Amino acid sequence: MGFVFSAILYITLAVFVIGTLRKILRYASTPAPLKIPTTPAPTTRSGVVMRLGREVVFFESLFKASKWTWVFGWLFHAGLLLVLLCHLRYFTEPVWWWVALLAPFSPYAGLMMLFGLAGLLARRFLVDRVRYISAPSDFLMLLFLMAIAGSGLAMRYWLHADIIQVKRFALDLLSFDFGYLAFNPVLALHLLLVAVLLLIFPFSKLLHAPGLFFSPSRNQVDNPRERRHVAAWAKSHDTDRAEKSRG
Repeated sequence: MGFVFSAILYITLAVFVIGTLRKILRYASTPAPLKIPTTPAPTTRSGVVMRLGREVVFFESLFKASKWTWVFGWLFHAGLLLVLLCHLRYFTEPVWWWVALLAPFSPYAGLMMLFGLAGLLARRFLVDRVRYISAPSDFLMLLFLMAIAGSGLAMRYWLHADIIQVKRFALDLLSFDFGYLAFNPVLALHLLLVAVLLLIFPFSKLLHAPGLFFSPSRNQVDNPRERRHVAAWAKSHDTDRAEKSRG
């Protein structure tokens, strides 16, 4: 089991990193020919940074749009962040002090994830306009994430895994060593689901995480009157026209 899952995780992690970087480079190179910040928008670069910060931490636009969706979405994302930080204890030896401080909250973070995902799934069924625009992949993705959270909670409360052995396996992964891992059906399911998540992340709607920073409606300064906006691809054309007019 250790050899199989080491190979699977290495391959899927490589797909995740390369695929995500390619998408980010594509976002960064996509021209933005128009000034389209969603108003009221900041008029300074520092204001844009603060706006993106509020969007990332507090989901400001979602809060204004739908309070119930904001509650469930924020619970899921906050729980996910806390779970990921708590999982660092498997990859650090000795465990960093702040990770040890967060570790007791790990089960509550898992429950936050599950509750938030259940609310978002119910929204897709119960709200007519949301159900109308929902694709099968939207339902499957939520169920898939719920399965990851549920299998993690199952190992904590019912079908326990050998935590010391799991940590040794995780540390071996960091040193590119195919460590030993005794078979545990719930652990195998959990790792397999995580591997699939890494594999599909660069090609799914989950890519909105880095995509937010490249959204013109969020990352642009609202100063069209003070400064003319020219996309990078159009600057060369402006230069050519200026040279022709001088000639």
